[in-house]
Amino acid sequence: MLTLRAEDIRLACTASSWQQALDAAFDTLSSAGLVEQGYRQGLLDRESQSSTWLGNGIAIPHGTPASRDAVNNTGVRVLQFPEGVEWHDGNRVYVLVTIAAQSDEHLDILRSLTHVLDQEGVAQRLAEADTAEGVAELLSKPVIQPRLDRETLCLAHAGEDLLELGVAGAQRLRREGLVEAEFIASLVKQQATFLGRGLWLFSSDQGVVTPALSLVTPGSALQHQQQAVEAVLCLATQGEASRPLLDAVIALLEDDQSGSLRELDSDTLLARLAGESADTASRKVRVLNAHGLHARPAKVLVQKARELALPIQLRLADGGGQPVSATSLTKVIGLGARRGQQLVLSARGDGVEQALEVLAAAFTEGLGEEVVAFDESHRSPQRMDEEPDIAEAPAADTPFTAVAASPGLAVAPVFVLRTPSFEYSETATDAGHERQRLRGAIAAGASQLKHLVAGTAGGEVAAILSMHEEMLSDPELEQAASEGIQEGLSAEAAWWRAIDAAASAQEQLADRLLAERAADLRDVGRRVLGVLCDVRLPEPPETPYVLVTDDIGPSDVARLDTQRVRGILTARGGATAHSAILARALGIPAVVGAGSGVLALRDGDELLLNGESGRVVVGASQERRQRFVVQMEQRDSLAREAWEARFEPAMTADGTRIEVAANLGNTAHALDAVSRGAEGVGLLRTEFLFMAQADMPDVATQEALYREAMDALDGRPLVARSLDVGGDKPLSYWPLPQEDNPFLGLRGIRLALTRPRVLRDQFTALVKAADGRPLRIMLPMVKDVAEFRAARRLFDEVLAELGVEYDHEALQLGVMIEIPSSALLAPSLASEVDFFSVGTNDLTQYTLAIDRGHPQLSAQSDGLHPAVLRLIEMTVQAAHAHGKWVGVCGELASDRQAVPVLAGLGVDELSVSARQVPMVKMHLRGVSMDDARRQAQLALQQPTAEAVRDALETSALETGASETGASEAQG
Repeated sequence: MLTLRAEDIRLACTASSWQQALDAAFDTLSSAGLVEQGYRQGLLDRESQSSTWLGNGIAIPHGTPASRDAVNNTGVRVLQFPEGVEWHDGNRVYVLVTIAAQSDEHLDILRSLTHVLDQEGVAQRLAEADTAEGVAELLSKPVIQPRLDRETLCLAHAGEDLLELGVAGAQRLRREGLVEAEFIASLVKQQATFLGRGLWLFSSDQGVVTPALSLVTPGSALQHQQQAVEAVLCLATQGEASRPLLDAVIALLEDDQSGSLRELDSDTLLARLAGESADTASRKVRVLNAHGLHARPAKVLVQKARELALPIQLRLADGGGQPVSATSLTKVIGLGARRGQQLVLSARGDGVEQALEVLAAAFTEGLGEEVVAFDESHRSPQRMDEEPDIAEAPAADTPFTAVAASPGLAVAPVFVLRTPSFEYSETATDAGHERQRLRGAIAAGASQLKHLVAGTAGGEVAAILSMHEEMLSDPELEQAASEGIQEGLSAEAAWWRAIDAAASAQEQLADRLLAERAADLRDVGRRVLGVLCDVRLPEPPETPYVLVTDDIGPSDVARLDTQRVRGILTARGGATAHSAILARALGIPAVVGAGSGVLALRDGDELLLNGESGRVVVGASQERRQRFVVQMEQRDSLAREAWEARFEPAMTADGTRIEVAANLGNTAHALDAVSRGAEGVGLLRTEFLFMAQADMPDVATQEALYREAMDALDGRPLVARSLDVGGDKPLSYWPLPQEDNPFLGLRGIRLALTRPRVLRDQFTALVKAADGRPLRIMLPMVKDVAEFRAARRLFDEVLAELGVEYDHEALQLGVMIEIPSSALLAPSLASEVDFFSVGTNDLTQYTLAIDRGHPQLSAQSDGLHPAVLRLIEMTVQAAHAHGKWVGVCGELASDRQAVPVLAGLGVDELSVSARQVPMVKMHLRGVSMDDARRQAQLALQQPTAEAVRDALETSALETGASETGASEAQG
């Protein structure tokens, strides 16, 4: 969030006109390097569209969307005009809050300004302020949004007394992260206050993170102290910020509508809490504006509301406090409504329906801005009566490129599998029957997953599907669904509401990679929904095909018949989604994120799919198809040759030995890796062992699992990565604090060091399991030598306790190079570690500042980028200078073009998925070290990753042509 600083404020400015004031505003942005010259016209163009006067002597000039190309960085500058400036709409402005915005980061500042607009005399105080700090203090104020919404309601709870209901409400607030344990402890010591009308109140300001109100209704008639219990209110207070919650309580007490609160659903209760009476008409609308209900669309709404004869009110549909007047600009902006959120318009009186219709139409039309319809396809399963929006199909014989997700080539007719549709009633009357149906469907879903896990051979497949089993057994999901059933929802509607709420929360609290993990949760949800609705997928053809679908869940991938599925093409998804990971593990070529147009392909259309480049062609010409088939045949021939030679060591053409090991997520698959020619395990992802356990595994449990891998390796080395959780891999029994960006927070070694006992136990289990056999332990996400030393001290303590000698040969301790700082500091690390292993996935992400799960940008997150290659080169040089070895265990290690480049940079070991071991060995045998070094230098000289790949491809073609010519000359 942007904040106002004293150095961002210019005092005692003067201007004879509003145009001159805008020029001064532009000059401050320009001098700070925030904007280019074109932004000056953008400021003027915005004023010609609509005045940026906000109120109380404040204007907020900012550019148009067309002028965003002139913005270098988002920022805010404040200019004070003590004498005032006559604005073009007749208002007098004393302060300009001038914005350079690349996105919507500035909106938090605008929302924080709304409190200023309600303060009498603030314009004069702003004009008279003689210090920048004084202006900043007047303008800046953190906005605390109290919580009262569907997620803080707890309806039809089975508690048998008042305290149980109160604790249930407190637990609900704690589950939402709004209060801490201290709040619950203080509540338990209280006597509830009877407010009248069957309402009882628990209240505390201890342990409050965010002010909030939970309302709990009993599942059956209940009395306390001879008074009826209609609802228990659990109020977490925090000063003045709690006032909207108190207003909601008062509204409930003043509610003159008959009937028991226990009989109401959540929407009706929220309406009562908002003070809407029986004669109040309401209408739901959705915010379609890209940046939400910010100043400009809010002003249009306010103007339209003022033209109506009725007092219209507005509130967030999911609650959050009392409604606000639709004629108050500051109140409307203060709602902070984002794109996609639903609002409730309400009013009473003659002509109310027509008035609400006028405002609803204004929302649909964009409130003065161009808008696009809100896509809800990711939020709920498709219903039978809904047709998905499908773009035009790709043109025939015209290559297009999407995100390469799993290597390999495929040519086959397509089979288009559309997202399953579910037909069900929203409501049901027999809650007991619905709960029984839900429990049966969850049990059936769990049984399906167990069957899928049992039938899989890949370690990653089993690990991810086991995680799905864990999700399905989450008692909070079933409890949330049961509460929905008690409110009158059907089992289907209640279950999907619980799934969608949990997945949406995950999407909102984390980044895109975690959003893809939310797709796993929805995959689990659809499985149960399919059982409830008796929905079965259409049968694919008996002949080979390329599967085309909107998106595909991990369990869908696991179900695929790999003998018939030649490839996968999806409209959505990213290269790091679990479905993509599983496609790689199963050896199925896949291209994802191709856009909705691919769903318009017809069954039987022939498709050429390249999972390495992401290139796809439908209806290819005979000539193009023939070239592709020849390329496939050459690859197949090479693959057969590689398989026959899989047990031979990986030697370059001139005899340089480079070890090729396997990446594993499950110790049970070490034997399979050896059977494919792996010369060891170069990366054991131990976090999957932890994720498969219901509780933190003890030393004995870990030792048994690690020993299984050591026994299968039969003397070959095992490189085990110490516990790497956080980010996209949370543990249910190790809760982590909420972070805006978990990938820049507590994860890897920095998280492990917060609980040294966990790391010590893992060291102990690994060393005991090795029992003198080759073991290398590597630490993830190390940023500098201090973190390594902290872990090394624990390692030394464990060895001393076990009486094991640290010989730096059979037993080694190294670090992963995943953060640019560790590569830049490799010389200082190399003097203390035993080895480096480069994790190119994260190193690329952090070096290029591109989320590798981003659906639009992930194709640019290429490990062959010269910046990444230079960091690898620095790492190798530092390691070799100290006699240490370097491995590469990221996806780059199996990239056909990257293998010789990595060898040329001096990498000593490559670790890839077990399936790719034979082919990587074959790639190494086909290159000499001189040629590898030449290719490495060629790559380092290029400006972009795309240029690297083009240069390497051109070089390969030239080398092939040269060799062919020489052969013909000799012939």
